[in-house]
Amino acid sequence: MKHWLRSIDPSVMAMAGMRMVSAFIELSAALLMLMFNDVKKALAVNAALAVVGPTVMMVTMAIGLLSLADELSFSRLGLVALGIALILFAIYK
Repeated sequence: MKHWLRSIDPSVMAMAGMRMVSAFIELSAALLMLMFNDVKKALAVNAALAVVGPTVMMVTMAIGLLSLADELSFSRLGLVALGIALILFAIYK
């Protein structure tokens, strides 16, 4: 098992770790909703989660792009940045 963990790229490990943290937050929010058993409080918890998703996506994309920055041309990095910008624009508008 230790040999397998050493062979994983540190960037991939960080990206997967961010997704695990996100999953833990989502699961905790679901349990809070069940614990509160109130629609208004559940909506408040759900509203707080609206920040988590895009933040985790931006952080994981940044980690991945930083690890690939030396392998991609500037035009391809620009296209990726444009795609991320369009996703964020669609989320927030």
